[in-house]
Amino acid sequence: MSEKIRKELFAGVSSAVVKVGTNVLTDDNGRLDHGLIGDLAGQIAVLLKRGLKLAVVSSGAIGAGMDALKMTRRPDDLPRLQACAAIGQARLIHVFDQALSRHGFHAAQILITRDDFEHRSRYLNIRHCIGALQQMGAVPILNENDTVSVDEIRYGDNDIIAALVTHNLRADALVLLSVVEGLYRDKARGDLIDVVETIDGRLTSLIDGSRSRSGTGGMGSKLESARTVTQSGEAAVMACGRRRNVLVDLFDGKKVGTLFLPTPCRMTSRKRWLAFSARSRGKVTVDAGAVRALVEGGKSLLAGGITQVAGDFEAGDVVAIVDDQGREIARGLANYDAESLRKIRGCKSSQFKAILGSRPYDEVIHRDNLVLRS
Repeated sequence: MSEKIRKELFAGVSSAVVKVGTNVLTDDNGRLDHGLIGDLAGQIAVLLKRGLKLAVVSSGAIGAGMDALKMTRRPDDLPRLQACAAIGQARLIHVFDQALSRHGFHAAQILITRDDFEHRSRYLNIRHCIGALQQMGAVPILNENDTVSVDEIRYGDNDIIAALVTHNLRADALVLLSVVEGLYRDKARGDLIDVVETIDGRLTSLIDGSRSRSGTGGMGSKLESARTVTQSGEAAVMACGRRRNVLVDLFDGKKVGTLFLPTPCRMTSRKRWLAFSARSRGKVTVDAGAVRALVEGGKSLLAGGITQVAGDFEAGDVVAIVDDQGREIARGLANYDAESLRKIRGCKSSQFKAILGSRPYDEVIHRDNLVLRS
């Protein structure tokens, strides 16, 4: 049954994002594994020649820099980590480009940070650039820009970046390659989970929070990436990047890794950006009636249901909508700034003109610009 599901699902995949972890790309001494990268490049070439559109999110710059500098342990301070990344990134993209050129393709370097996804214009520019590269026969190789990032370099964010790229491109699948076969019910017994329908609390309880030798992400960030991608309507897979022919077998529908099934409804590009990429600039607290109207009734947010306004945001900014317990239930684009909302919260739209001097909108957040958070 599993292989039937996989074959049917991957038969409809025309585009995908592949994230490759540091420990896949490096050997036991932390050096770049040229043979492994060459093998992955060969598999990528096979899939490209079938017509599949691919983007690769690659870790490994810091490890490559450590190798170049003959360092035996990962630095603890941020400036030296950034220096390692600056030196190693050039090596990393050069090795990818050499490997892909043997098959008639180019590697194209794109360095990004989380901020690039939060600004709508930059978010769209990433999509246009990747699309143009794919049309030119190049493979976009994206990496966290560790030379300027701060939080990401400390905590590891390429798993999340890969999910954001998947949302950005509306790719059909996200493949997370690490040095484990997938998600286990019981790793000691080799009890690998084949297919996951829903990522819930029972599933997250299986992860132990550990991280691999040189990686900075961990199973928690991979599971969170898979969750956001499947909620948007795309499939996700965790698999071992060192497994022979892993990518080709996976897209052939063979039983590889752990497959996370997508929800039936695909989110629009705009709602993906609202839900997973944009940073909220403030929040509004709503009463129980407003929660029901949003969640069960599919309504817009009206001022009458707002009880509190926090933050200093402008009209058009993304704001979070929380219930009286502080749980985020939705987010969207505000039609009014924070100061105006504080004046009209709890009021009917017919009162707006008397309070504000104008009534440009009846809704605080229109349903078309609002996305629920599960």
